[in-house]
Amino acid sequence: MWFGAVLGVSLSQILRDLGYAGLALLMLGETIFPPIPSEAILPLAGYLVEQGELAYVSVLITSTAGSVVGAMFLYEMARRGGRPFTDRFLRFARLDPAELDDAEQWFTKRGPWVVLFGRCVPCVRSLVSLPAGFLRMPRWEYLLFTFIGSAIWNTVLVTVGYVLGTEWERVSDLVGPVSKPLLAVVLVAFAGWLLWHGLRARRPDEPQGVSDPLREEP
Repeated sequence: MWFGAVLGVSLSQILRDLGYAGLALLMLGETIFPPIPSEAILPLAGYLVEQGELAYVSVLITSTAGSVVGAMFLYEMARRGGRPFTDRFLRFARLDPAELDDAEQWFTKRGPWVVLFGRCVPCVRSLVSLPAGFLRMPRWEYLLFTFIGSAIWNTVLVTVGYVLGTEWERVSDLVGPVSKPLLAVVLVAFAGWLLWHGLRARRPDEPQGVSDPLREEP
């Protein structure tokens, strides 16, 4: 993998030398730095389970712990840094920061489900932490749904790697083409919501005051 070449080591070497600690660190880095793909890390861990070098349950626990810690880091950065930090990160990811203005009320109402399913979508997994932090989603709620979503995603990839065995690298080839349609579906759904929300906002009977329960926690 390209990032392994940059580090001068391979994923296999990291997991074999550092074991569960290496797996947790890789998953933490994957969450904060999206170009590091979990679909390369977790199937390899599953293969090492199949080879008897790692334990299945321990792999799931440590990989999920790394994912959650990384997600909470981004969440806290967005929560403490507010809009300025979020805008900078979005520009870094080549996204339009103005979209947050329209997404705020939508995320307020459906935030937990966005977090849950977002953690299972490549490319969206890291970015979902930003609106959750910026819009001050309650920590316990964000932590719970992040844990569930991460556990589901990690379990699937580790299990597939275990089943494929020596052909674990095929997972990246399979997930790559699938991730683009998934991302396209998310973007189309979001664009559709923006259109629907814009039409509703023009109605004269639309309520003017809407409480924001995500801002209640200090």
